[in-house]
Amino acid sequence: MAAENQLDKKFKKRKLGKVDVGSHAPIPKKAKRVNAKPASSKDAELPQRLQKKQHGLSKPKKSDVVGKGEALTKKERREHAKELTVLRKKKRKPHYTLEQELASLWEKMRLHNIVKDDRSRLVSEALTKMKGKIFEIASSHVSSRVLQTCVKYCTQSERDAVFEELKQHFLTLACNTYAVHLVKKMLDNASKKQLAGFISSLHGHVASLLRHMVGSVVVEHAYQLGNASQKQELLMELYSTELQLFKDLIAMKKSRLEEVISKLGLQKGSVGRHMSTVIQPILEKGIVDHSIIHRILMEYLGIADKTSAADVLQQLSGSLLVRMIHTRDGSRIGILCVKHGSAKERKKILKGMKGHVGKIAYDQCGTLVLACILSLVDDTKLATKIVIRELQAGVKESVFDKNGGRPLLQLLHPNCTRYLSPDDLASLNLCLANLSSMDASKSNDEAKSNEKELQPLVDGGVLKMHGAKET
Repeated sequence: MAAENQLDKKFKKRKLGKVDVGSHAPIPKKAKRVNAKPASSKDAELPQRLQKKQHGLSKPKKSDVVGKGEALTKKERREHAKELTVLRKKKRKPHYTLEQELASLWEKMRLHNIVKDDRSRLVSEALTKMKGKIFEIASSHVSSRVLQTCVKYCTQSERDAVFEELKQHFLTLACNTYAVHLVKKMLDNASKKQLAGFISSLHGHVASLLRHMVGSVVVEHAYQLGNASQKQELLMELYSTELQLFKDLIAMKKSRLEEVISKLGLQKGSVGRHMSTVIQPILEKGIVDHSIIHRILMEYLGIADKTSAADVLQQLSGSLLVRMIHTRDGSRIGILCVKHGSAKERKKILKGMKGHVGKIAYDQCGTLVLACILSLVDDTKLATKIVIRELQAGVKESVFDKNGGRPLLQLLHPNCTRYLSPDDLASLNLCLANLSSMDASKSNDEAKSNEKELQPLVDGGVLKMHGAKET
């Protein structure tokens, strides 16, 4: 039995050896487990879809098919897109069809060679179509132009009818980018009664309109068209809250703010604080082109304390000043900035004028600022580089111009009454009492030293021009 057991063990070993030991075949590695989750239908179709797209076999869009299986051509697709655009505009604009009709009439009435009777007929037809809807379509880019043309060429009775329809909505239209031009055209053609009514409607809204980029244009236009009392009416409510609330206080003949304060017994401090709240947002937005703002600034500088006045002059010293010196009050503010500004602020003023000196020299008010700069700016090198060089470039024309030669004459013969009027001399000698820390003798010494340094350059330019003329 023992021998049989040994034989069985040997047989088993031989049998195992044939499989594991005897054969030299490589043992197969275990295969990695693969996610048995079946691929999605999109992943399976992706290569086929890409192949179709490459060969141009993609399905047509719904908008490209008219009926069952009928694809649109390229031209038909464009026409279909235009129809959809028109439908969207009709949904968005309730008066779209009317605007299109007005545009076709406008193309005819604005021609230069049209007969007067035909234009009057077209204008009347357009106004008839717009009756009752003028305010709603006045803000449109196209319709506002049609209205401007109609107001320009219509009769006085038709113009009065348009004015009456828009009278309640002028404040809203004044702040619209397109309608503002219509409001200005209405004011240009308004009667004295209509203009007075419009200025009265601005009562209580002048400060808010002046802070608006578009609305300030309307206030300035009304200010330019109004008489002295109407201008005073617009200015008064900017001085104090009392004058804004009580309209009866505005009807005064006093024009200067200091006179108004003494007449009504107002507190100068409260008036200055109120004006500061009106002026600061205007300066921050850079709305400094209008003469009404220049007038307010001049009145404010006259009553403000030293710190507030210095802050305003510092804000204006730079590129903003170039946009102000085309008016009488604006040029006076420019002269005050040069006189009471520091050396750093004067450099800012000079750099802001770079490239504009030639244009400023020919302006009646701007030329006084240049004369003041050449007299007072202590940085003669920068003044020579920016002001004198630009003046020399056009010296042939400027010396024969009434205003263009004043800066050069100020260096050759300062403050001469032959070429400066009493009002011009008053502007050049203007200074603020609360900022007059600089000694008058010191300013005179600076003016004399500047004249000595800059005069040879002017003489050389004039002599060159004279020599070129003789040859």
